[in-house]
This record gives sequence, C-alpha cells and structure tokens, in this order.
Amino acid sequence: MRENTERIKDIKIENFIWIICLILIGISIYGNFYEERYFRYYQEEDKEKYRSALIFVFSVAMIIYIYYLYDSYESYLDNKNSLNKKSKDLATLNLYSSFLFTIAGAILLYIAIIDENLDTEISFT
Repeated sequence: MRENTERIKDIKIENFIWIICLILIGISIYGNFYEERYFRYYQEEDKEKYRSALIFVFSVAMIIYIYYLYDSYESYLDNKNSLNKKSKDLATLNLYSSFLFTIAGAILLYIAIIDENLDTEISFT
C-alpha cells in the first residue's frame, strides 16, 4: 500500500511538471515571435526579449532535469540491491538517461546565455 501511495504522489508531481512544460512551450512561442521580429527588423529589444525568454525556459528546464535526475538516483538506490535483475538494469539505464538529459540541458542553457548574437538555433525538447 505504501508503495502505491508513493507512486501516486510521483504521478501528481509529474502532472504538475507537464503543466510547467506546457507553460514553457507558450513562453518558447512568445520568444520565437521576438526572434522572428529581430531577424526582420533588427531591433535590439526584440533580440533581448527572445534571449530572456530562452534563458528562462532553459533555466526552468534545468530545474526539471535536476529533479528527474534526483528521482532516478533514488530509484537506482532502491533497486541497487534488488534480486530482480531487470528492475536493477532499468533503474540504472534510467539514471544514465537522466544524467545525460541534465548534461544536455546545462549545455543548452550555457549556449542560450553565451550566444548574444543568436548564431546558434537551439530548441526546448
């Protein structure tokens, strides 16, 4: 029973994260509007609005990635000594993938912060 309660709690957190992702998509669309305006009219304030939106999106995404990395690590620890090899292997793979997503998110956030001339097209995925 306790395991089901924990799983339901995790699902509620995931649902909240999905809502945040929908908001991030909206902010990305807002940012793309200003990116397009910048490339049409070369107004510096359009570029800065785009960059601010992009940095915000990737900062929030990093928080989400770090949460999932922590959650994957907890799952890995729970399954580390499991007799069920499949569960142990899947928890390990999940930890690896969460780690790689976090690294990728950090790189994309770095690009968003450093690329002042909009030389690199990056996307929130």
